[in-house]
Amino acid sequence: MEKSLSEMEYDETGSVKKIEGSLRGRLAGMGIRDGKVIRMITKQPIKGPVVVEVDGSSTSLGLGMAKEIIVETD
Repeated sequence: MEKSLSEMEYDETGSVKKIEGSLRGRLAGMGIRDGKVIRMITKQPIKGPVVVEVDGSSTSLGLGMAKEIIVETD
């Protein structure tokens, strides 16, 4: 099922299918690229950031950025 990264649940994993907008270069520097497996670690309430794991490293993303990342989940 395809959904935005911001819609993923705690500990859910998925692979990055598409990065919308002009964030591709910025996110590539964080290791987030098409085809990468990504896992939701935490979501902060009320429009807070999300923390995700990619290749064993965790990184924090603003909710706006997370909405631009489309993932395929099981």
